[in-house]
Amino acid sequence: MREAVAAEAQPVIEDARPTPSHPLAPALVWLMAITCGLVVANIYYNQPLLAEIGRTFGVAESRVSLVATITQVGYTLGLLLVVPLGDKRERKSLILTLLLCAAGCMAGAASAPTFALLATASLLIGIFSAVPQLLIPMAASLASDEERGRVVGKVMSGLLIGILLSRTISGYVGLHFGWRTMFWVGAGVMVVLTGTLARMLPRNQPQFAGSYGSLLRSLGTLTRELPVLRRSALVGACMFAGFSAFWTTLVFFLESDAYHYHADVAGLFGLIGASGAFAASFAGKSADSKGADYALNLGILLFLGAYLLLGFGGYYLLGLIIGVVILDVGQQMTHISNQARIFTLRPEARSRLNTVYMTACFIGASAGSLIGGIAWSHVAWPGVCGVGLGFVVLAYILNRFYERGTAPVSR
Repeated sequence: MREAVAAEAQPVIEDARPTPSHPLAPALVWLMAITCGLVVANIYYNQPLLAEIGRTFGVAESRVSLVATITQVGYTLGLLLVVPLGDKRERKSLILTLLLCAAGCMAGAASAPTFALLATASLLIGIFSAVPQLLIPMAASLASDEERGRVVGKVMSGLLIGILLSRTISGYVGLHFGWRTMFWVGAGVMVVLTGTLARMLPRNQPQFAGSYGSLLRSLGTLTRELPVLRRSALVGACMFAGFSAFWTTLVFFLESDAYHYHADVAGLFGLIGASGAFAASFAGKSADSKGADYALNLGILLFLGAYLLLGFGGYYLLGLIIGVVILDVGQQMTHISNQARIFTLRPEARSRLNTVYMTACFIGASAGSLIGGIAWSHVAWPGVCGVGLGFVVLAYILNRFYERGTAPVSR
């Protein structure tokens, strides 16, 4: 099968490398997982520090919140403009370059004399912190067919734990040592990671031989040519939308008459949601042994059950806790299964496949936050649960019926 951009008359080399015959070394898998967690943390360090940053520069809360927003914007730009390069440039050198750039930007944020320079550094931090979305396809390409889902699941576990713990660590460091210290620590971590990966990460040469412009254009070509990619992207968007609707409105629910809790309790629920990180490895094993579609359907079923429990039992603390655990497990099972499925489609284009899929997920998460917030404003908790159920039902319909006759589902 020729590369997706052949229609655009770009020179392409087939991925003729043999599938790895030996299991990927556990130490390397753990290194990739730890790297993903430490790098993705760059994006979330600033969130608990916003109030302190605002006091430093004398800006209002509404303005200082732009630091968190612009970091996310930068990450999305990195996803769209940098991650596809993983199919064109040697991945190890690309990852090392991004890590050094991220370290420089973290140092720039730590020493920023003005709010404008901090915002600029934050945008660049987001762009250069797209490394996890390069490492995940790289791990998939290095793994054998029999272990690919398990390897992707383990690497994703590191990513999820990094997201979870970054806010907790940042809040503690910021409280005791100041917000600038957290950025200096992050910069140092990036330098250490660069040295470690330079020694331990294998070289991984992709096969795309076209121009950067044709590389980006091929994102659309891949989307048009691969029904399984379209289906996975749509299902992922719906699941992330339902997931985001819950977490966006949880703090409002906890502060309502149902509980009278404060925002710090919502942070504790994030720790409860850590179960999803451990489910990622189980999802990968299920995808390897029984097929990605089986694990995906199981995740959707768990997600559906979680929202039913939250709708009827969310007013009781135990019901809310159990619902959060099931919701996170279901979400991670569907996410890992989707990635395991798309990575089998075109081995030479895994970075771009991941770009298409993750972009759809980010769009879904944004839509879920918006619609969930509107539902809370008008119908409160029943409305939020109704939105979540609606998205998961749509995900099931899309996975069950969308273009099923056009292409087989890869294992």
